[in-house]
Amino acid sequence: MRYMDFNLYSPSGIAKVMDEYGVAPNKRFGQNFLINEKILEQIVDKAGVGQYDYVLEIGPGLGALTRKLAEKGGTVLALEIDRGFIEVLKGTLEGMENVTVLHGDILKTDLMALSREYAGGNPFKVVANLPYYITTPVLMQLLSSKGAVKEITAMIQYEVAERILSEPGKKSYGALTLAARYRGRPKLLIEVPPPAFYPRPKVSSAVLQIKPWDIPEFEVQDEEFLFKLIRASFKQRRKTLANALSHDPEVKLSRTRVFEALSSMGKPQMVRGEALSLQEFAELANCLCPCK
Repeated sequence: MRYMDFNLYSPSGIAKVMDEYGVAPNKRFGQNFLINEKILEQIVDKAGVGQYDYVLEIGPGLGALTRKLAEKGGTVLALEIDRGFIEVLKGTLEGMENVTVLHGDILKTDLMALSREYAGGNPFKVVANLPYYITTPVLMQLLSSKGAVKEITAMIQYEVAERILSEPGKKSYGALTLAARYRGRPKLLIEVPPPAFYPRPKVSSAVLQIKPWDIPEFEVQDEEFLFKLIRASFKQRRKTLANALSHDPEVKLSRTRVFEALSSMGKPQMVRGEALSLQEFAELANCLCPCK
């Protein structure tokens, strides 16, 4: 069969491909295949892929999104963790000379080395249908890979998108919100219902785009300390910020010192971490930084 003979946009077409290659969706890898062709085309359009782009696709699965990306003429590197699907991709992507399929785990991949080897050192536009169970670590890895990633367009669980886009004071606001905002500019692109996938997941999904900052929006003297502070502030949300920070072994701060820093910022002593914006956390981190 030629690649155009594979129907990757219907449950019956997917079943036929998997039957031919003797594979099946693997729950361990969170495999739910996007079969809505219109949404696939919207993702590629929103990602703005052009012929001069280097695209890194994480988790190509059977290759439905990979096809749409390749048709735009860019150079596509598809990284698949499931070895069983490598042979499938050779068939469903046959003849697409601008696609390279690699077997690998994104969480164990050196993105700068990948960029040097496959993109001439140029940064990737990352496009992915991320398995829900590794969404957060993958996003953090991508956002921390300075120089290797210039933009991320990812399908993620809708609940995670809500957390990333949340605002201070909301229940969904937390450490992930602040980490993502510190690293880049997130934007919700598309809401995707369960019927758009096969097998159908139990939850809704969303396509989120994040453009990493070239330079962080807020100046911080010690990034590592900032994230220790953020993690400690949200470990026990019901605690006041002073209580949370004074009881956390990572930050080791006295209540008196936290009170002094909050006072200098015009914040009440009983304030909780969920009430502070990213800018205020950056200011607090600079006030309390042990680097002084």
